[in-house]
Amino acid sequence: MVEYKQVIIIRTDLGMGTGKKCAQACHASVSASNIVQRQRKRLWKNWINSGQKKVVLKVNALEQLEKIQRELERAHIPNRQIKDRGLTQLSPGTITALGIGPVESSEVDKITGDLKLL
Repeated sequence: MVEYKQVIIIRTDLGMGTGKKCAQACHASVSASNIVQRQRKRLWKNWINSGQKKVVLKVNALEQLEKIQRELERAHIPNRQIKDRGLTQLSPGTITALGIGPVESSEVDKITGDLKLL
């Protein structure tokens, strides 16, 4: 049986509070899911109907996040980078998170499988 999941990656080097991290993770989840809903509707429906699995991981530097995003792009895995509006804790345009998929778990694990849970 094929497993599906969405991966959300949060930067931990920014000093965001817990609530801010949660908000950024939500932005990443919704934004990436919307892409998959438009571009790969059947895959999105399979994810919805299988429980909408999500995993939240962490990186400690922008460079690490950007490297992962380049790998995702090469693998044609839908993703969305999140930039903060700068209304609370961060400067406008700060890249805080990356939403990935949902996609087949085996696809995304090849790129994010070594990251630690947030």
